[in-house]
Amino acid sequence: MAAVVAQSHHIFGLRTGVNNNLLFFDEHTVVFPCGNNCVRYDLDQACQSFIPGTERSQSMQAMAISANRRYLAVAEHKEKATITIYDLQHEQSRRRKVLTGGELPVREFVCMAFSPDSKYLIGQAGGPEWTLFYWVWEKHKIMATVKTTSTGPSTSFCPQDNMQICVSGNGLFKIFRYTEGALKQTNSVKMEQHNILSHAWMSKERIIAGTETGRLLVFESGDQRGSLSVTSKPSTQERKSEDTSSSPALLPRVTAISPYSKGFACSAGPGTVCLFEKTEEKDSYKKNREIKIPPDPCFNDPTQAEQQEISTLCISPSEETLAASTDRGQSNYPTPLCFTAVFLGSKYALSGGVLVCCSALELYKEFQEESYSVALHPSGLFILVGFSDKIRLMNLLIDDIRAFKEFTVRGCRECAFSHGGHMFAAVNGNVIHIYSTTTFENVLNLKGHNGKVRSMAWSADDSRLVSCGMDGAVYEWNALSGKRESESVLKTCSYTGLTLSPDNKTIFAVGSDCTLKEIQDCQILREMASDDAAYTTIAMTHSGRALFTGTAFGTVRAIKYPLPLQKDWTEYQAHSAPITKMVVTFDDQFLLTVSEDGCLLIWKIIDKEGRALKREKEMSYAEEILITKSDLEEKNQFMLELKTRVDELKMENEYQLRLKDMNYNEKIRELTEEFIQQIESLKTENQVLKTEKEKQAVTHKEDLTFAESNNNQKLMLEYDKYHELQLKSQQMQESYEEKLQQLEDSKVHALEKLTQFYEAKIQEKVSALGQCQDETRQQLREFEETIKLTEEDGDRELQDIRIRYENKLRKEKETNIKHEDEIRVMKKKHDSLQRELKNKDLEIDKLKLEQNKLEGIIKSLEKDILVLKREVQKRDVTINDKEKNIYDLNSKNQELEKFKFVLDYKITELKKQIEPRENVIKEMKEQTQEMEGELAQFQQKNTQLELTIADLKLKLKATDKEMHKEMQRVRNVEALVRRIKTDLHNCVGFIQEPKKLKDSIRTLYERYVQQSDVVEIVGVDADIQRENSRQKEHLERNVASLKRKLSNDTNVHQAYKVKTMKENAFLIKEINDLRKELRLIRAQLHNYETQEGLSKKNKCKSEVLSPSLKFEEEAERIIQFQRVEIQRLRQELQNLALSTPSSSTKLPTIIT
Repeated sequence: MAAVVAQSHHIFGLRTGVNNNLLFFDEHTVVFPCGNNCVRYDLDQACQSFIPGTERSQSMQAMAISANRRYLAVAEHKEKATITIYDLQHEQSRRRKVLTGGELPVREFVCMAFSPDSKYLIGQAGGPEWTLFYWVWEKHKIMATVKTTSTGPSTSFCPQDNMQICVSGNGLFKIFRYTEGALKQTNSVKMEQHNILSHAWMSKERIIAGTETGRLLVFESGDQRGSLSVTSKPSTQERKSEDTSSSPALLPRVTAISPYSKGFACSAGPGTVCLFEKTEEKDSYKKNREIKIPPDPCFNDPTQAEQQEISTLCISPSEETLAASTDRGQSNYPTPLCFTAVFLGSKYALSGGVLVCCSALELYKEFQEESYSVALHPSGLFILVGFSDKIRLMNLLIDDIRAFKEFTVRGCRECAFSHGGHMFAAVNGNVIHIYSTTTFENVLNLKGHNGKVRSMAWSADDSRLVSCGMDGAVYEWNALSGKRESESVLKTCSYTGLTLSPDNKTIFAVGSDCTLKEIQDCQILREMASDDAAYTTIAMTHSGRALFTGTAFGTVRAIKYPLPLQKDWTEYQAHSAPITKMVVTFDDQFLLTVSEDGCLLIWKIIDKEGRALKREKEMSYAEEILITKSDLEEKNQFMLELKTRVDELKMENEYQLRLKDMNYNEKIRELTEEFIQQIESLKTENQVLKTEKEKQAVTHKEDLTFAESNNNQKLMLEYDKYHELQLKSQQMQESYEEKLQQLEDSKVHALEKLTQFYEAKIQEKVSALGQCQDETRQQLREFEETIKLTEEDGDRELQDIRIRYENKLRKEKETNIKHEDEIRVMKKKHDSLQRELKNKDLEIDKLKLEQNKLEGIIKSLEKDILVLKREVQKRDVTINDKEKNIYDLNSKNQELEKFKFVLDYKITELKKQIEPRENVIKEMKEQTQEMEGELAQFQQKNTQLELTIADLKLKLKATDKEMHKEMQRVRNVEALVRRIKTDLHNCVGFIQEPKKLKDSIRTLYERYVQQSDVVEIVGVDADIQRENSRQKEHLERNVASLKRKLSNDTNVHQAYKVKTMKENAFLIKEINDLRKELRLIRAQLHNYETQEGLSKKNKCKSEVLSPSLKFEEEAERIIQFQRVEIQRLRQELQNLALSTPSSSTKLPTIIT
């Protein structure tokens, strides 16, 4: 896997030729095909997410989205036709199912549709069979198939019934219903005169279909009920075309219909959409609005928008937005309420690159001539474009692209600015022209290629230019002298692209042999095969971490650099056609690819962890832009006018605000007075209501007392009634209990009688069963005897049949053996014929390839011939003009010959006067030559003196540095001594307190003994550096003499060198051991001092300090001895280094 990952960021373009190539996913997101991807585009945030197509997909035919906006179906053709279903609610649009035609051979699916509940899917296969498939797609099961027999049909489900399907096409309108495991036609309408281009369901029974002649046919229950016209008033020409169908191209074609709740929208010819709404009269439809595609401000011709034919219409889920796509790869979003349009993308793009910023079109310029190549200046302020007859250098202004210089280079297919921007290279056939961008002069013409130059690249320092061509040659040119520095020729390969590594030492080239070549020093170091995918272009990151290649299948491959030994790359689905160019941005953040399918794809370059590539240094981007003086003055004037207008508006607004404040204050006063009056009236009403409330409370109390007395009397009466009813219920219970006992007695008697009756019946049935069993036994015996007889007869017949068939088998085996022999002979003949056919197929393929190459060469030669013919015509005109000029000049020459004789005489006289002056000039020249010789000698002396001065300056700098270091060292030592003195003075203060004195001395020891070690180490390092600098100066002087002696002294001094190296290693080990011992002794002394301090607490200051002073003296003596030993060893090492060459063996490190 490559360490660098390319992630799809944004794409420009729309893939045409796909049925339903524009769909709404939600209110603010549309789905459309572009390249080999399906793009989800958020209209509000202007961001995209990608659904990659299948690998090596040859074409995309149709798209469909389910009714719940969750599933997307895409029909593609690889080895066979497939339908892939994606889950759009999943974050990465996970692939759910892949449907095929099963055992039936299907080349392509031309249209599809989901059922209303999204469980079923129908797909219309292409010719010659034109089979309609009906799937339960989640189970990958084909429910039914039927042949529709039409060209270019469209299919759809009934929105209220999963089992009802409509199919329309040229002379075709059929409604099928799924019953009893098959699709059966339910209508019989003859539509031979009409070519139906689209249809839509309006209800369970009603369908509206659009025809090629601009008519809308209304069908009810499968039969035609009426028709509508998309034009307001049909003319006589339309009526004649409806009757005869002689000129359908003059009438508006209804290529798309989309229904919504109030009616439907349909296309009405080029660049027009009509909206029809229901009327109250018999469910008919009336045209309400007509929408035109708005003119594109980028086009010079505003009528181009009106010439685009609409291919797809779709309405958002809330029915607020209508989206349309055209046959020229353009999408528009007009809303039915306010008729606004938003430009999504265009198929128009230059072959070499496009000026874009994030996801918006920044600049656009249309030319009358076809552009072949483009290059952007490193400053971003200029652009170079190659046309058929010339190259134009243009300024990128704030709102325009204007040419300011033209160069006569015809048919430039490749151009490139140098990294510094001071030069640019342009290709004309097999010649590379290099021009200066400052003087506009033709600096060099690089000639050497035998075929057309397909690609070129500048080195990082612009000193070299590398080119490759169709002749299989890769040349490296010197951009200053124009000489060819290196070459690599491989005639079997036609190169199409190349790039340089960041160090400019390695060239990577791709061509027609399906390999990636690494070329260095005129030799192909490595070749990486591409597995039958021809590379068309190549690009490399400026950091040199990865290579990107484009293939003929439209895929992009990321390859790790340095190239791996095995085939290792990451392949991304990108375009639907071969990639023509790819470029990495200067900051290694984005990769741009363009293809023959007219799409521009921007990739984001990241690492495996999803982070952007690290930059070696931060980039600072310029914010300046170019603008003409007139435009700037106009804008400044416009700004001044706007400012004055703003001031005027402010004054007007302030005046109006004051007037409004006055009016509002008066109104507030009036309202406050009204409210005060209302408050007073409400207070009076409130007092009246309070008095009424008090009266009503008194009356309510009186009513309550009266009601209580009445209710008590009623309760007494009800209580008496309750006692009477209780007595009656007791009497009723006693009577019902007596009746129940009587009924139980009667039931017991009846049960006894019934049991006796049924027992008698059971005994009779048992006796009858015994008789039946005896009869069945007799019948079984008779049946067994008959079975035995039939079996014996069957065995006899079987034996006869066996004998017959065995005889037949023997005869058939003999015949089979004969046939097998014949089959073997025929197989051998068949194999030999197949081999011959394969060989012939290979020869045919080779001949086809050669034919394609020859056709390409012929086309290019024909273009060259046309160009040359134009040049010949121009030259004939110029020749005629020149002949006239020659005639005039001959007449002038005759007159001038007359003057010649007079002038000759004057010349002779002047020569006589010139001779003495020429002698003087010769003498002056000799003097100047002598002076020049003296000047050269003085210059040599000056150079020598300058060299000596430079050496002396370097030595002075070195001595100054050493002096500063020594002074700094002295200052540090003095500061340390001051610190020790102050700390000692502080310690003297604790002379009466032994514990504090001991602690302070311990801290002194820990503080200054370790720092002195560090100071010693620093001093040793400084000594080593000084010795190193002295040795370096000495070695630089003696390098020349040592190089001469080196070849003779190696064999002599080898043994001595090894011996001395061993001794040095042994000595360094001893030094390390001594230092370890010294550290151990110091630790022991420190422990001893601590123990002694604890035992002798009451001793005086001199007794405490004596062992530490003795230890310090011993340590200093040991260190001085080691320093003398190290200096001696270093001197010996210097002598050895001077006498012996350096060895590959390493000495052990000195432990400090």
